[in-house]
Amino acid sequence: MAEYDLTPRIAPNLDRHLVFPLLEFLQERQMYPDEQILKSKIELLNKTNMVDYAMDIHKSLYHTEDVPQDMVERRVEVVARLKALEESAAPLVNFLQNAAAVQELRADKQYNLQMLHERYQSFSSPMNQVQNRIWLMHWSLFIFFNHDNGRTQIIDLFNQDKYLNAIQTNAPHLVRYLATAFIVNKRRRPQFKDFIKVIQQEQNSYKDPITEFLTCVYVNYDFDGAQKKMRECEESLGDRGVIVLAEKLNLNYEEAERWIVNLIRSSKLDAKIDSQSGTVIMEPNHPNVYEQLIDHTKALSGRTYKLVGQLLEHAQSQVAR
Repeated sequence: MAEYDLTPRIAPNLDRHLVFPLLEFLQERQMYPDEQILKSKIELLNKTNMVDYAMDIHKSLYHTEDVPQDMVERRVEVVARLKALEESAAPLVNFLQNAAAVQELRADKQYNLQMLHERYQSFSSPMNQVQNRIWLMHWSLFIFFNHDNGRTQIIDLFNQDKYLNAIQTNAPHLVRYLATAFIVNKRRRPQFKDFIKVIQQEQNSYKDPITEFLTCVYVNYDFDGAQKKMRECEESLGDRGVIVLAEKLNLNYEEAERWIVNLIRSSKLDAKIDSQSGTVIMEPNHPNVYEQLIDHTKALSGRTYKLVGQLLEHAQSQVAR
């Protein structure tokens, strides 16, 4: 379903060449007309150096072997620019390839930043660091979801305070991928309860069938609603994306009862199962407005302290120069 397509939100945080696998996926799923996808590819390529690829798509879209003259001229510019960039980056590349030079780097991050800036004019401000984390998290999706241990590693990275803060500030849609990783990963259960609070906090900024599925199960204890959301997951994400959720709900009676018992125990709920009627008796525990305010602000002091520290470091480095 195009309604839950995150491509427009993810694309601005990716290099253009990383957007192409997303367009290929959309084309394969036939979520949009082929002509629209091909035109989007050409539009994307027009601002990249992938001129040869743009020419091939133009030929496929318009069924011709001729290409516009501006593409030919653009190719000449790209080759010349590539050569100039290789020459300008040569000093830094040589530094990284020189084992003796790399030994000059220290455990002190501030020293390394200042040293590299003085030599190669490279420095990242605190705001740039936040944006770089957002870019890194978007780029890393291609790796984590194609690696055997990726579902554990994505939790270890995204769930760090500095990365989670970046998600909540500028990229709440990444909650979908972190939610998926938690669902399929049993080794990170201790962090799962805190993540459910993040979903609750961000539900006004972002929600989709996956996050709403978790809300139904772990917040509202609405298993009928959870089944409905799982069907929406299947419609929006496809069979492969929902297979693990299906395994959780497509259980026989005994398996379902054991799963619910484990849920009650792990969540420390005041609840019980009525085996005769086949029902679960529990009351949703919605935090009052004061508890919600505390949850939203409890880490504000620490985050402010870190931000002020980063700004002071940046100011001191500028003075030292």
